[in-house]
Amino acid sequence: MMNLIENTLYLEDIKKVAKQPLPWDKLKDRTLLISGATGLIGSFLIDVVMYLNREQGLNCRVIALGRSEEKAKARFAYCYETAQFQFIPYDINLPFERDDMGDVDYVLHLASNTHPVAYATDPIGTITTNIIGTQNMLEFAYKHHAMRCAFASSNEIYGENRGDAEKFDEHYCGYIDCNTMRAGYPESKRCGEALCQAYIKQKEMDIVIPRLTRSYGPTLLMSDTKAMSQFIRKAIAGEDIVLKSEGTQYYSYTYMADAVCGLLYVLLLGEKGEAYNIADDASDIMLKDLAQIIASSVGRKVVFEIPDAVESAGYSKATKARLESQKLQGLGWSAMYNIEDGIKRTISILQNK
Repeated sequence: MMNLIENTLYLEDIKKVAKQPLPWDKLKDRTLLISGATGLIGSFLIDVVMYLNREQGLNCRVIALGRSEEKAKARFAYCYETAQFQFIPYDINLPFERDDMGDVDYVLHLASNTHPVAYATDPIGTITTNIIGTQNMLEFAYKHHAMRCAFASSNEIYGENRGDAEKFDEHYCGYIDCNTMRAGYPESKRCGEALCQAYIKQKEMDIVIPRLTRSYGPTLLMSDTKAMSQFIRKAIAGEDIVLKSEGTQYYSYTYMADAVCGLLYVLLLGEKGEAYNIADDASDIMLKDLAQIIASSVGRKVVFEIPDAVESAGYSKATKARLESQKLQGLGWSAMYNIEDGIKRTISILQNK
């Protein structure tokens, strides 16, 4: 089986990010600590940094945190034994005490439960990762004199659209019924952001908040139960796409390379304490249309199926969640792929993996 890093289209994505007019010198000879290192966003980000190390002499050391050393060894086999990569098995909910690291320049907290079944089956872990895990990362960053931290937040912090906005800008506050199990994910992300502001004020830390929307790409985890991920897995298997609702939900999506590119713009150019939406109009789409694009790309059809109780409990109640990204575009970011191109690339890469 071909490793992702050997896939021509995947390597093309890495190169496109690496060619962005970013102040890459800010990462030169620096140390980057990344939680959620084997996840959809973290793994591609690490591949980009390792490419820059190899091709442009960036000499940026990556300390990757994750639960499974076995998974990390398989995913990062190409760089696992190099001096610029170190993996540390770690549960984000436990204090992170290390005396053998010295200063760490940048801390990126990307670890989180990010799919519906996890919200429904592990609601405690969902909340604690976003609050206790965030505090553990911020405490580590403070003790190790990090220059800057990034807390990966989510479009879910906006809650349900109250009907007063077509798109959510960074100051929008929708409705969340906090007295529900499903509120655990968005409310804990909101609390994580508030915790960042507390550390900025009380400990004078430099923290930025990229707000990611529904992200997808060939780095998706096979355990992911988001609708997009399920659609893509069905397509790869040559099966009909199963839609478990009427499909009128209208959401923003972001291809993996655009999401990581946005994250880097926020990390390297964003203003301290600010939040930035990572989204693009060309990837806003209704769920039923998304299902049809994916089905058509592999010559299959869309079929309807009633979701089971566990699935239903984890689903977002938001019916329209489109993000405004003018603030991020003001830093110079623009999306490289629209939804059709992103889907096409994802399926092509995974079919040839």
